[in-house]
Amino acid sequence: MDLYLVRHAIAHDRDPSRWPDDGERPLTPEGERRFRRAAKGLTRLVPDVELVLSSPFVRAWQTAEILAGQGWPAPEMQPELEPDCPPHKILAALRGRDDAGSLALVGHRPHLHELASYLLTGEPGLAQPQIKKGGALYIKFGDAPEPGSGTLAWLLTPKVLRGLA
Repeated sequence: MDLYLVRHAIAHDRDPSRWPDDGERPLTPEGERRFRRAAKGLTRLVPDVELVLSSPFVRAWQTAEILAGQGWPAPEMQPELEPDCPPHKILAALRGRDDAGSLALVGHRPHLHELASYLLTGEPGLAQPQIKKGGALYIKFGDAPEPGSGTLAWLLTPKVLRGLA
């Protein structure tokens, strides 16, 4: 399986007066604009993904929809991709999706970083991959994802992805 972790693009700063529920905080217009270009680069590099799962938080969902606009499948909501969900719960949610050869997860920090570490080393905090907002990380598996069984293929910043566009 090929697994792509995509961190949501640049969102508005936290502001409880505008978004009492942080899950409703959207991308900024500049974040959307910049990620549209990064998404072109990402989908050029990886034109075919079978399944896209996204956090239901607005900023992640908007990011996933931008990817769908570039040719990836329409996203499906995955509550385990909300911030602060532990990696083992995300992995458990993926168990029913083992038939997909390629899968993209769109979410947040810190859980995407912890998930990457968990899949690469078997421990959530052992590796320190840093996915920038609007960036992506690719982990390759010989079979279904298991803790410590992945191989890091690449980690790309949004600037690099925009350059690929």
